[in-house]
Amino acid sequence: MNILVLMKQTFDTEEKIVLQNGTISEEGVNFIINPYDEYAIEEAIKLRDEHGGEVTVITSGPEREENALRTALAMGADKAVIVESEDLDLDEYSTAKILAAVLKEKEFDIILGGNVAVDYGSGQVGPRLAEELEIPQVTMITKLDIDGNKAIIERDVEGDKEIVEVSLPVLVTAQQGLNEPRYPSLPGIMKAKKKPIERLEIDDLNIEDDAEAKTTVTETFFSKKKEAGRILNGDIKDQVSELAALLRSEAKVI
Repeated sequence: MNILVLMKQTFDTEEKIVLQNGTISEEGVNFIINPYDEYAIEEAIKLRDEHGGEVTVITSGPEREENALRTALAMGADKAVIVESEDLDLDEYSTAKILAAVLKEKEFDIILGGNVAVDYGSGQVGPRLAEELEIPQVTMITKLDIDGNKAIIERDVEGDKEIVEVSLPVLVTAQQGLNEPRYPSLPGIMKAKKKPIERLEIDDLNIEDDAEAKTTVTETFFSKKKEAGRILNGDIKDQVSELAALLRSEAKVI
């Protein structure tokens, strides 16, 4: 099987976020593989070990992303691809366009990615990429089995589960519970140093205009601290009237 994994590097979830001039400061920050992408990498390695083939991890972003690719290779992936976009302002649309331009030139049976990234949490890149490649997609998966040319998938649907059967090739996004990602072993780390990383630039893809972001971040800010709740007392009718007044004057939701 030819197995591709989409990977993004994100802030370590233990990092303290610092805002400077309306943007998130990256000074001194430790970056890690997006935790949901770790589930995708682990599942890809398990599929490779069961069905044969190879696992290629792909990312688009600044040069520092190579560290995360090396970690994925140390976990057991076979190859990696990075599309360097150091100076570009990318959004989900442009990221999907860039990845599609790369993957249209590759053969694959299945593409795995994380359900969301822990930084912005949009969950858009996987579905957008599937649309670009014109292949089916199944999101939020918690179990995956391959039987010949089809995949039997269990996915999370808000407290329940859904069973989906789909033909390959397919793109799936991993949810917590799919597996338990392994830690890179020392031999794996040593082997990763010799595994190939293909380096591309946007100019290599001839999609400069198509990769232009469609959204602009106008402001980044911390959410307001929650205030203490208010308990209403008295007659039910009076409480309803008071609640309606508060929703109109303070919460401004009606």
